Amino acid sequence: MNLLVTYCTHQTTPLAVRERLAFSSRDRIEKAYGELRARMPDCEAVILSTCNRVEVYLASFEDDPEQTQQRLAQFLSDFHGVPLDEFVGELRFAAGSEAVWHLYEVISSLDSMVLGEPQIVNQVRQAYREAEESGACGPLIHSLFQSAIRVSGRVRSETRLAEGRVSIASVAVGDFAKSIFDSFGDKLVLIVGAGEMAEETLRYLKDEGVSEIVVVNRSPERAERLAKEWGGRAEPWESLDQWLGKADVIVSTTGADKPIVDVPRFRRARVNAAGRPAFILDLGAPRDFEPGVGALDDVFLYDIDSLSRTCEENRRARVREIESARQIVSDELGRFKAEFHHRASGDVVARLMQDWHGISTDELGRLFNKLPHLTSRDREAIERTVDRIVNKLLHPPLTVLKDEAREGTPHGLISALKRLFRLDG
Repeated sequence: MNLLVTYCTHQTTPLAVRERLAFSSRDRIEKAYGELRARMPDCEAVILSTCNRVEVYLASFEDDPEQTQQRLAQFLSDFHGVPLDEFVGELRFAAGSEAVWHLYEVISSLDSMVLGEPQIVNQVRQAYREAEESGACGPLIHSLFQSAIRVSGRVRSETRLAEGRVSIASVAVGDFAKSIFDSFGDKLVLIVGAGEMAEETLRYLKDEGVSEIVVVNRSPERAERLAKEWGGRAEPWESLDQWLGKADVIVSTTGADKPIVDVPRFRRARVNAAGRPAFILDLGAPRDFEPGVGALDDVFLYDIDSLSRTCEENRRARVREIESARQIVSDELGRFKAEFHHRASGDVVARLMQDWHGISTDELGRLFNKLPHLTSRDREAIERTVDRIVNKLLHPPLTVLKDEAREGTPHGLISALKRLFRLDG
């Protein structure tokens, strides 16, 4: 049985293509497994579909991986109703050890857009669970994905690949805001503007327990939309100074061409907030707050540059861990290959041992019937001698088979042994 994967990812394929090949719901995935079974009934499969990748892992009895890949590409075309020539050039294929290596890198987040991100582990687990529930898994797929989950655990526990936040929003909240506030449940968050980065930061703040959110934006419609999505309330742009004075956390990304808050304005707004810290994330480019605002008492101002430097330092620290993670992947790949090849040759070994020892048992039975005068001690001595003869005769071919299996599945040798000793019958 051969392992292979057909995939397209954020690294190789435009989003416009990935969207057309994505399996967007559980119902679609179940339907896909049904169609795969109809086309390739002897195959085992797992479909992994996320915003950054579409991958189909297959364990197939076909000896020609290239033919299987072509059938998978045609399946994707037919299932999604996308002409083959509009995406086939974007697909990537890997077979055997390369397919295993790819899965190990995916689940370890070495292939992720954000190195070390934790979501991919759960996404792979979910894909594996859905395949299992759909009856698409078999012993080889089980072995492959269980080993992949083990690899991910080792990479996470034995390296620092996942340490250090690497997005502006996660650094802002996790590294800076949490160093100022012990908790966020009682904090008022003011969103100035409605940019994507402000929204992402808001997502992290909500995860930390923020419940009171005010959105102020020049466009009332955009303010209403953002406030409604995150359980906050929209306020008029003219009330900005009022909320600057009340807020504990201020996230600003207006897109203005010059600062909208200078030192005198902010000092006036905070006149009644003496002693209350203000944490400001200025995500505007150009900046929304004059740098001098950060020099005021109880004000902690961070802009894009200061946050980006921390992100880049965290990225560099993670990159240094790549080699350690890949060594784990390499070690586990060797382990999986050894187990896989042992499994592939194990049936032949067991059948050969069973047949030969079965023959010796039958022949000894006939011999003992002709020699009823033999004592039990004599019979045991003869049985031990015959067992040794059988084991010695089997030792050379089984040793060669074991040695060959270390380098890969010895299909030719297995086939020869089956023919020579008539093990297919």
